[in-house]
Amino acid sequence: MQTLTERPPGSPRTMSTQQVATVALTALAPVSWGTTYAVTTELLPPGHPLFAGLMRALPAGLAGLAITRVLPRGDWWWKAAVLGVLNIGVLFPLLFVAAERLPGGVAATLGATQPLLVAGLAIAVLHDRPTAWRWAWGVLGVLGVGLVVLGPEARLDTVGVLAGLGGTATMAGGVVLTKRWGRPAGVGPLTFAGWQLTAGGLLLLPLTLAIEGVPQRIDAAAGGGYLWLGSMGGLIAYTLWFRGIGRLPVGASAPLVLLSPLVATVVGIGLGESLSLPQTAGFVLALAALLAAQFNPPNLRRHIARGRPAADRLREERIR
Repeated sequence: MQTLTERPPGSPRTMSTQQVATVALTALAPVSWGTTYAVTTELLPPGHPLFAGLMRALPAGLAGLAITRVLPRGDWWWKAAVLGVLNIGVLFPLLFVAAERLPGGVAATLGATQPLLVAGLAIAVLHDRPTAWRWAWGVLGVLGVGLVVLGPEARLDTVGVLAGLGGTATMAGGVVLTKRWGRPAGVGPLTFAGWQLTAGGLLLLPLTLAIEGVPQRIDAAAGGGYLWLGSMGGLIAYTLWFRGIGRLPVGASAPLVLLSPLVATVVGIGLGESLSLPQTAGFVLALAALLAAQFNPPNLRRHIARGRPAADRLREERIR
């Protein structure tokens, strides 16, 4: 006898309303991160990637701690520090170096390889072997983003490329460790984001003062840029991101970072750029890969096996 919770035979594998909402909220994080490249080049003073990372991390982290008033306990002191270093302290400066030295689309494309890195690390750390379905769509997603933002006019700076790949690798490691360790009982995503942003900001503080210092001039535009990166691109985005990582399979959350280069491309169009036919095709391919990764692969063998008896019965009825 079939219960109400069972899926009827042959019905499509669809996401629940709750899962759709979780994916949508989680997607807001990479959407906001896609604006980082335009904000960096258009608003922030150049040559200060450490200071930009510090301003994005530490004020947002301290705000999160002030709101929640919850500190780590036990081994979560060092776990939060490790995650803060990977997700914030190392990632942010490398991200701003790449944004300054590469076109926004090129820098974002390097980040689009993260789903493949996450999939590889998930095998080693989580013992979670992604399906061929998600491997294939991950590769197609990277190819799609590449068609959008890489072309003959793309400038490839070696330092910028290394910084972009390094930032992608550190965030991939942070995603996998976050999935493995989870969150302590009773600790919400806002608290979790505050811990990591503060840890990463405290790492950047002495490095910034020793290496770069403070820019000589911070005008109103730069102040607005730092505020946007620290609020929507920092505390809010990471709260939504850590919430989503905790609820979604690692193979479903990682492809959402494909939104970052796509948003960077859309922002570039708003600043006067245009898309060719191959770029438009790449845009559609990347979106298709992002959406397909959220679903389980169709079980073709099962549907074929179930379809044969029905076809046989139909033939019998026609003969009668």
